[in-house]
Amino acid sequence: MKLNELSDNAGARKGRMRVGRGIGSGKGKTAGRGQKGAKARSGVSINGFEGGQMPLHMRLPKRGFNNIFAKDYAIVNLGAIQKAVDAGKIAAGASLDHAALQAAGLARGGKDGVRLLGKGELAVKLSFTVAGASKGAIEAVEKAGGSVSVIEVVAAADKAAAKKGSAKKAAAKA
Repeated sequence: MKLNELSDNAGARKGRMRVGRGIGSGKGKTAGRGQKGAKARSGVSINGFEGGQMPLHMRLPKRGFNNIFAKDYAIVNLGAIQKAVDAGKIAAGASLDHAALQAAGLARGGKDGVRLLGKGELAVKLSFTVAGASKGAIEAVEKAGGSVSVIEVVAAADKAAAKKGSAKKAAAKA
């Protein structure tokens, strides 16, 4: 068998249906959409439409609250860090920040930085530079001989607002 003789099994790939190509094709005229109405038209989404009656998702009461000012932290527990050290992903005595924790596969997401939590045990000396840490986590890291420095991370929206404000001040001085 040669490379140019390779082919899919019969029926493995099916071509797309070509609609609206005359009545002889079997999918002409209405192109499989039936007769008139909203479903026969293109670009019409009628998901949840109940014939003009107030839809169920609008009849039910709203619940909960979504804080648009909440900080988005990647949460990392000490137990997970110890597992990564045992697996050789993190060297003992290393200094860890958001980028290092992401590289080790521990911090997912977290637009506003990493928050260190004290679940689990830490047996090696590590130094952390994080956006937040719980009291228990700081105590556990210091007990193991390490250190935690909490830095203030400025959110991207705040940075943009500050930049705009400083540009206005510079223009006013000139």
